[in-house]
Amino acid sequence: MASVSDSWLLILLLPFFSPSFSTDVIESTCNSTSYHDLCVAAVTSTGAARSSDARGISAIVLSLALTNATNSSAYAARMASAPASAPALRSLFHACAEKYAAAGEALRWALKELRVESYDYAFVHASAAAEYPTACRVLFGQRKNASTAVLYPPELVRREEDLRRLCTVAVEIISLLG
Repeated sequence: MASVSDSWLLILLLPFFSPSFSTDVIESTCNSTSYHDLCVAAVTSTGAARSSDARGISAIVLSLALTNATNSSAYAARMASAPASAPALRSLFHACAEKYAAAGEALRWALKELRVESYDYAFVHASAAAEYPTACRVLFGQRKNASTAVLYPPELVRREEDLRRLCTVAVEIISLLG
């Protein structure tokens, strides 16, 4: 039979295991971001969200941003090696693959700094990760003045925007931590 103190302990800890507690934490954390709906959708897409605090929510968003950067780098690398692509286009895609790889590296550093509670460095790395893909867009834009205009591919537009939004959410949450 459980003692009275064990029962009180269970009652005191129950809110931390209830679904409404985790939903409240997610809502209050995501309400502080520019992209509330994206934040909630991103965080609830993983099972880890149920036991997360603001730092855990930031780690989830950073991990999703890292997945985006990694997949975007792989996409750009595939496009760079496509035999049908013109040499100038292959060069642009290769540069984009490198920019997304650099964003991925910055996000790995952000996650590392978040784990050790170095929030200022996590903030800087996540902010940098959001900017790397912008260089890809700029490179495509510079081709407008060249002999053949090259449109910035819609798939890269979408990937860049997704990464920027995820990084923005992560940075805004990190700024709450430190």
